[in-house]
Amino acid sequence: MEQLKLPVATTETIPGRSVVGHIGPVFGVIARAMGFARGMKGFFRSFRHGEVKEYSETLESARYHAIERMVEQALELGADAVVAMRFDSGDLGGTEATAELVAYGTAVKLD
Repeated sequence: MEQLKLPVATTETIPGRSVVGHIGPVFGVIARAMGFARGMKGFFRSFRHGEVKEYSETLESARYHAIERMVEQALELGADAVVAMRFDSGDLGGTEATAELVAYGTAVKLD
C-alpha cells in the first residue's frame, strides 16, 4: 500500500500538531464485488470455517481504496489532515457477494 497524501488519524488530533480549523465531514465510498471465480472459491472454503482468504483480501483492498477516496475529497476541500476516521460497511446483497465500505472522518486544517 502506498503512503497516503495527508495524515489520517482515528483520534481527534494529529500527534505534534494543533487543529486550527474544521472543514467538515469527508467520505470515501467503494462497492466491491468478489467476482464469480473468487466468490465461488470463497463460498466453498467457508464450509471449512475459519478465515476465507478471498473475502479478507478483497475487503482489505477495499478499505484502503475507501481511505484513498476520503483523502482525495479532503485534499479537494483544502484540508491538511483527516481526524476521527472510522469505517462503516454493509452487504449490498445480490448474487455476487458485493460489499460496500465507507471511510469517513473530519477534514481539518493544521497549524
